[in-house]
Amino acid sequence: MVKLKNYNDEIKHFVLLLTFTLLISCSSHPFYVSKIEGKKISVSKEQSGIPEIENYIKPYKEHIDKELSEVLAYSPETLDKTKGEWQTIIGCFLADITLEKSNPIFLKRENKNIDVCFLNHGGIRTIIPKGDVTARNAYEVMPFENSAVVVGLKQEQIIAIANYIISEKKPHPLSGMTFTISKENKPINILIQGKPLEENKIYYVVTSDYLSNGGDNMTFFKNNVERHDLDYKLRNIMIDYFKDVDTIRVNKNIRITKE
Repeated sequence: MVKLKNYNDEIKHFVLLLTFTLLISCSSHPFYVSKIEGKKISVSKEQSGIPEIENYIKPYKEHIDKELSEVLAYSPETLDKTKGEWQTIIGCFLADITLEKSNPIFLKRENKNIDVCFLNHGGIRTIIPKGDVTARNAYEVMPFENSAVVVGLKQEQIIAIANYIISEKKPHPLSGMTFTISKENKPINILIQGKPLEENKIYYVVTSDYLSNGGDNMTFFKNNVERHDLDYKLRNIMIDYFKDVDTIRVNKNIRITKE
């Protein structure tokens, strides 16, 4: 006759030993997340009017609306990108303030000055109307999350920027750099901060992270010798400028001329 008590005790000991072994083996092999699954829950037009939902988001919406609607500065005229063959008022404005607000940060970090700002015409999404200016205007002009990046370029890349502008035939925002388009459709008399190009000098150009990676076919930015991310959104540059001034400064200096 089999002694069941002893048999059961042996089984218990075996189970305990097996459990302990598994725990030890698991503790020596950390777990990793291999897959994350989610489910999209849509809110229909009918559901959007549910009082509970509206009451929940109401304080957040009111706070955001208040922040965006606060008057920060005054624009003496409407700034848009439709008027001008080689430059526009809003393009010059954005390039000027981007250089102006980025330079102190770069100077503090690298002990160097930014020479040029070059942005893209297509990145300007709307106008800055005449009258009161708010943070909402900045979000409308630049709704993307682009940040300022400073790249170090040599003489050949600076010339490439001028050639790009000529070939594109668009008034891309430009500051710190001037040149003339010759009768042969070539850039001549290129000046950086009022001085002729130097062959072995590194010029620091502030642009957007999108363009610095070759966006809009601006491949010359990828041939940089240095790159510095400022972690400063172009939209925030606008908002900070608005907060610092009473009236927007409209600079109509000529940057590009034609023979």
